Amino acid sequence: MAPILLAIALPLFVTFGYASVCAASPFGTCRKCNGFGFAMTTDRKGRPKRGKNCRRCKGHGKRIRVGRWLYNRAARTYRAGTR
Repeated sequence: MAPILLAIALPLFVTFGYASVCAASPFGTCRKCNGFGFAMTTDRKGRPKRGKNCRRCKGHGKRIRVGRWLYNRAARTYRAGTR
């Protein structure tokens, strides 16, 4: 009986935890540029310098989380259907 309850409770806990993270902080750090908004390159002497803007986040350093994107899409569809 206990393994069945654990198999049900654990995914629910993870799902509600992720939903609360998406509600509290809808934007996460861009995984391509690590939140810098640009790529790090080096000059001829080996010193780091700023590179081009990140194409994924367009230089902002933030991305919308998947859960928040899904919520926004569902809310937009619901609003469009109830007008």
